[in-house]
Amino acid sequence: MPSTDAFQFTSIGIVHSCYQEKFGIPRQPGLVTMATAHLELLPPYNRLDTLDGIEAYSHIWVQFVFHACISEGWKAKVRPPRLGGKSKMGVFATRSTHRPNPIGLSVVKIGKIHQQDKRILIDLHGADLLDGTPILDIKPYLPYSDCLPQATSSFTPTTERSQPKPVVFTAKAQQQCDAFSANLEKDLYTLITQIIEQDPRPSYLANQIDREHGISLWDLNIRWQAKDQYFEIIEIEQVK
Repeated sequence: MPSTDAFQFTSIGIVHSCYQEKFGIPRQPGLVTMATAHLELLPPYNRLDTLDGIEAYSHIWVQFVFHACISEGWKAKVRPPRLGGKSKMGVFATRSTHRPNPIGLSVVKIGKIHQQDKRILIDLHGADLLDGTPILDIKPYLPYSDCLPQATSSFTPTTERSQPKPVVFTAKAQQQCDAFSANLEKDLYTLITQIIEQDPRPSYLANQIDREHGISLWDLNIRWQAKDQYFEIIEIEQVK
């Protein structure tokens, strides 16, 4: 008889990320190395002894909840963006967010582990996590068993979109980028470049040019558009 057991989990942490909305988040972790995030442990797990020994590892597995997609429910078949948004595949053959249990898994590089008052924070590099993402668990990444060079997949990008286009800034956007970089004390130019060269647009828009798009990073709105041979950053505005 099929099991109908229900399980209840508690968040062990929450992510503070530069990504304020789903659009613009890279489709896989590690693609945007300049993306910054902090994983804050929540009580009663906000203790340094829970992390004792983790400094021996360069990367961790982060298990999280697709909290922004829960209301949309799950789907048996989905349209993966890399297939142009037209072909369908079974949900369990994809990494779609529309899952029976909205759980995601990312491997990320860890940086500094530090304490601010009673807050325990882990710096994450190259994370693909939305701001406010609840964390269910973290585990060390083990290269000898987790890295499988012999693994194969026929679901591999072979189109032009796998070849990044150059990203250029208008004079106005470059000035704004320099100013906001100084305020944030971050390399905003490289971060924006890495995100946009991944082309976050849905595949069905891949051939459209001069259509304006926007992504949100912290309290900034990045306005950009695709040209024939490159992407252009038009303006960077602070959202009030």
